[in-house]
Amino acid sequence: MPEEPEPLQDIASMYHKKDGKILIEIKLSSIPQLFNSFDPAPFYEKEIDTAAEQYIVDTVKDFPKKTQFKIVIYLPSAKCNCDEAKKIIPAIHTHFAYRALATDRKFREKFRFGRWSLLIGLSFLVIALLARQLVSGMENHIGAQLLSDSLLIIGWAAMWEPITVILYELWPIIKSKKIYEKISRMDIEILPVKE
Repeated sequence: MPEEPEPLQDIASMYHKKDGKILIEIKLSSIPQLFNSFDPAPFYEKEIDTAAEQYIVDTVKDFPKKTQFKIVIYLPSAKCNCDEAKKIIPAIHTHFAYRALATDRKFREKFRFGRWSLLIGLSFLVIALLARQLVSGMENHIGAQLLSDSLLIIGWAAMWEPITVILYELWPIIKSKKIYEKISRMDIEILPVKE
């Protein structure tokens, strides 16, 4: 008889908690490890490393939206109180605030595109339906029926893109923006590496 697989653990049990907050813990051997080394901006304005950003964002996504978090950065003891270490907290907040702004801009562009494509799609649908009415008024001929059905299909196909944008593509952008905003306001603590 095959063994029963162990039940999956609750996601919260995989993280440490402190004061009712889930800890997003990042252990670094050096401060520059947290930042994108290809970004030419000054140290405290650099982009967060892609892997670190993805880890933080994925952790937040794994939990219900009301869950409270705290980011804990572990550094070697000698580096915990240096000037660069003090700039980590504002750098992380600035990075995610910028991501929220960029995502908001993406939402507005996509929404504008959705509105215009909806206007164009509806206009085309009305024209196609009117043309269909004219064609269907012709005597009962297979060519007229084929053209009539084609106009109906083309008219509704013109609505595909605006409906996709408005009903499906905007919501993930809004969700990402809310996650970035949440991270940009999170408590962050810098601690020495646990031995």
